[in-house]
Amino acid sequence: MCGDLDEDDNEGKLEATLYARFIAHARELLSQAPQSALPADTPQYMEKLFSDALGRAVKDCEQTPADRRYERLIVQPVVFARLAGFLAAHMSLGEDPLRRVMEAMMLGYSEAEAMDRARSGYAHGDMTSRN
Repeated sequence: MCGDLDEDDNEGKLEATLYARFIAHARELLSQAPQSALPADTPQYMEKLFSDALGRAVKDCEQTPADRRYERLIVQPVVFARLAGFLAAHMSLGEDPLRRVMEAMMLGYSEAEAMDRARSGYAHGDMTSRN
């Protein structure tokens, strides 16, 4: 019906906005990425690995037909969460693997929120009220 078309159109606009937000944030982070092949120090290694994975995620989305990019984007966190769980399962329990993974996930979420606030004065949670 007519209302269904409006709802689909609004959902499509929201998906396009969320995808564009991801690309903008990813490009900003990638512009700051370490350029060395394999850094010796642990924090730089972690940043390089993060940048490599983020770059792959962006590349995979960009190589997908435009009407399927958001769909590709929303499955990526599930894959990376699975990988994080798999890797964390091999850590000593003394390292508190679940806590470290959860803290890292929350850091990533807050980075995106901070980018939104810095760029436009509002956070991701506010997006639906602006559409």
